[in-house]
Amino acid sequence: MKKKMLAALCCITMLAAALTGCGSKNASTETAADAGSGAGAGAKIALITMDSIDQHWISLNEGAQKAAQELGVEVTFMAPNTKDDAQQIECVNNAVAGGYQAILVAANGPDAISSALKEAASAGVKIVYVDSPANVEAEATFSTDNKAAGKTAGEQMIAALEAAGVSSGDIGVINVNAATDSCVMREEGFRSAFEGSAYNILETQYGEGDAAKSQSIAENYITQGVVGIFGCNEGSTTGAGNAIKASGKADIIGVGFDKSDAILNLITDGYLLCTMAQNPDVMGYEGVKAAVAAIGGESLGGAVTDTGVSVIDAAAAGGASPAAAGSDVTASQAWKISLITMDSIDQHWVTLNEGAQAKAQELGVEVTFMAPNTKDDAQQIECVNNAVAGGANAIMVAANGPDAISSALQEASAAGVKIVYVDSPANVEAEATFSTDNKAAGKTAGEQMIAALEAAGVSSGKIGVINVNAATDSCVMREEGFRSAFEGSGFEIMETQYGEGDAAKSQSIAENYITQGVVGIFGCNEGSTTGAGNAIKASGNTEIIGVGFDKSDAILNLIDDGYLLCTMAQNPDVMGSMGVEACVKALEGESLGGAVTDTGVSVITK
Repeated sequence: MKKKMLAALCCITMLAAALTGCGSKNASTETAADAGSGAGAGAKIALITMDSIDQHWISLNEGAQKAAQELGVEVTFMAPNTKDDAQQIECVNNAVAGGYQAILVAANGPDAISSALKEAASAGVKIVYVDSPANVEAEATFSTDNKAAGKTAGEQMIAALEAAGVSSGDIGVINVNAATDSCVMREEGFRSAFEGSAYNILETQYGEGDAAKSQSIAENYITQGVVGIFGCNEGSTTGAGNAIKASGKADIIGVGFDKSDAILNLITDGYLLCTMAQNPDVMGYEGVKAAVAAIGGESLGGAVTDTGVSVIDAAAAGGASPAAAGSDVTASQAWKISLITMDSIDQHWVTLNEGAQAKAQELGVEVTFMAPNTKDDAQQIECVNNAVAGGANAIMVAANGPDAISSALQEASAAGVKIVYVDSPANVEAEATFSTDNKAAGKTAGEQMIAALEAAGVSSGKIGVINVNAATDSCVMREEGFRSAFEGSGFEIMETQYGEGDAAKSQSIAENYITQGVVGIFGCNEGSTTGAGNAIKASGNTEIIGVGFDKSDAILNLIDDGYLLCTMAQNPDVMGSMGVEACVKALEGESLGGAVTDTGVSVITK
């Protein structure tokens, strides 16, 4: 599809255009929208982005159209040709006048279109945010953790400058405007990376996301002798790269956001160091599914889902992250990769292995799944040692804890074995890590519980926490995020109890919590969550709010039956697939720089 075709579409002319497909309903509760088939085929959804030109929005629309085809609904892409509040407001009004039942919107700023969105909501139109929200309540939001991603961009620039022997100097920032929340957060995160350093971040200049305007700004920065330039979106980044290219000063470090052919070419040619690549297609796809669920009467609770980000540098600029699906990596031989997870029983690890095996088959390499039957440091160490002894070229590992297997991994690395982390890292340098932002996801779990308790009129009470152990980093971060959600509230988070990820042990812990009169229980992994749900079921007290992590048939059934409110669903298959690809890239001689990729999380409710 020629992307410029979409650029010609605007909100005034798009009311008559639509893409419709035949839909089907998956009986699983895997996503928030699976129960949305009650909306029926032909539901009308408007997609309103900041403009219709940037490749970011075109990709978002492509994801939305894919979901529309699967679900049998109509999604109309109606966006201004340029970022303009008045035009975006007009698009919202046209959507309401055109009888659309839901609006997916990426707001130019938090306030400009708020009145129009409030009127739409009052008229019964469901609002779902993609990429950038406004200050109006919505059914759900699908976006990037922009502040964290901005900080990553800053860290990438610092590392490159220091590697070039540059420890101080001026750095320019090109943003879209002072109101677009997503870009403001990116800049805030970027600036935070430089706190305490000798670098001087210059006053931000605004290019309205226009590549030509941004290039002029960047050229002015270059005349001031900057050592680096940061672009906050696609147009800003393209402009910065073009200015560096025109100047001939390839020692200026350019870092930016979003992914387009122009940006990837600038990275490949050495005029940009890297870009933070979001997943706009995922935003669009999941946004449509959420809209359909809301139209069908499902309450999504305003959940915010982080759709992830990856660092794309010159090694990955063929169109993917250092290990993203769909890249052009080729294995020169049948490399041997060992996959060592915390256990071999939890469905989370089984799914991770499935993703790994699918990618192994695609690339023509061998992945051996060798994990303990239960979470046990000694057994996991033995697995690492056996992998090395068996001639493994690379090890993908989800560490029980940050330290327990570190010595074994260091020995493996010293023997030339490549290390890649999936789900949970250890304190040993690795080629790359593919995991969930567990602290953020844990906070989301806490917010889900608070909302459900308050909706039931409960503003205080005891809450139990079931964790795996005190060492497993991923679960420790989940608990930390969960507890942070309750700071300043009237709820009391009890002392954590550890069930080693075993469902039966966790059920016993949960039953003890219930005898103490808790109003909620949080499970930090699959076994903990299953145990909590089973205990609530056995007690018959469905007023207790159970929230957890991971996705299995048992957990989904407990949610369906009302014994758990929701679970934070990771993407273990993505971790497995990306992990294998990273191993192959490392074995083929590519430097992945220890990049950490957030593979995303979704809230699964009934």
